[in-house]
Amino acid sequence: MKCNYCEWRCELGDGNYGVCRMYQEEGGMVKERFPHKWCTYVISRVESVPFYHAYPGSRSMTIGTSGCNMACRYCVNAFIAKEEPATLQDAMYTFTPAELVQMAIKRGCHNIVFNVNEPTVSLPSLLEVSKEARLAGIPMGCLTNAYTTEEATELLASVFSFVNISLKGLAADFCREYVGIPDVKPILRNIKRLASLTHVEVTTPVIESVNDNELDQIAAFLADVDKEIPWHVFRLLPEYKMKEAEYPNIEAINGALEKSRQVLPYVYFHNFVGSNWVNTRCPQCGSAVIERFSLGCGGDKLDRYNCRNKACPECGYRIKLHGDRIEWNGQGGQL
Repeated sequence: MKCNYCEWRCELGDGNYGVCRMYQEEGGMVKERFPHKWCTYVISRVESVPFYHAYPGSRSMTIGTSGCNMACRYCVNAFIAKEEPATLQDAMYTFTPAELVQMAIKRGCHNIVFNVNEPTVSLPSLLEVSKEARLAGIPMGCLTNAYTTEEATELLASVFSFVNISLKGLAADFCREYVGIPDVKPILRNIKRLASLTHVEVTTPVIESVNDNELDQIAAFLADVDKEIPWHVFRLLPEYKMKEAEYPNIEAINGALEKSRQVLPYVYFHNFVGSNWVNTRCPQCGSAVIERFSLGCGGDKLDRYNCRNKACPECGYRIKLHGDRIEWNGQGGQL
């Protein structure tokens, strides 16, 4: 039978577990091979995930599983995402949804974020976690490649109230060679749909001389969906099959973003220490409404939150934010 979680729509059965190797056919149904198995449960700042416009300052429990439905040549988490999942299970944690949520509460977390691999490959488990989290009043977010079917996209929106989608590139040649999918069309479709259902931010990892020529086109697409979508442009530090690739030039990439900043007010350029492009500025008057430190490689941190009731303190312009600013130790908890 065919799996309907992602756009590969793999035929399952007879020892075939699909592209992600995380589902199987069982009794005429698609079942998870490794339900409620987690590779991590780490406390992080929501800005480091990254989410810049969702629950600023909050403490997140970040979780992940194994497997992925893409084959990115530069994947920094290939040791989890691209290894055979069956070989990793002895090193995984087993937690019920209730146990996972209780650990988040005990550690004073304000939300739970799936951010190591692709959530679509473990969606049934995450649906169960979301039910427990909802009962506890804990919102859930995720990072996703959004290479999902329309049905699974609706499920993602029901589980996660804030989503960061990785839009890696637009060209079909790039998608085939560097990401391992036929084309980007399903991802673009799902960005539009998710933006209508939940809070969406978008991240584009830049590979110099490979996809940096598409930045203007990506910005134009996002502006057409919602001109106030926060867009994170990452200076990619390639791993996996691209360890020998040169790191992108900061000045060159920043220069290439100048045109994009004219169409999108919330463009962030980071993933390196000391970035000057991580603050949120009011689209109307230019005042710094949220200031952050850029500590590099997922280490971003809230510095000053200057909004008043989610609005610019200078001109009153409404800033696109999901949830309220939260104090890191606002709920106590044990680390």
